[in-house]
Amino acid sequence: MRLDKFLKISRIIKRRTLAKSVCDQGKVKINKRVAKAGSSVSVGDELEIDFGSKIVVFEVCEVYSHASKEKASEMYKVKQEKHVI
Repeated sequence: MRLDKFLKISRIIKRRTLAKSVCDQGKVKINKRVAKAGSSVSVGDELEIDFGSKIVVFEVCEVYSHASKEKASEMYKVKQEKHVI
């Protein structure tokens, strides 16, 4: 699945256009490599997202093409959260 679509469906980022913009700015890494919006995401990947005030590391647990609010939270697990000063 495309990275921007995964971020939207999992509700990590609310809108796909915003997810694409964040990816284009180089603020998202997949397995420690800077990723573009069209990069492929699969189960077991580690996503690192720079939200500005904090950096959050997620592990991809499931990949669904559509997900309800309850299912969306099953798609990832937060591994680490670092606050940036």
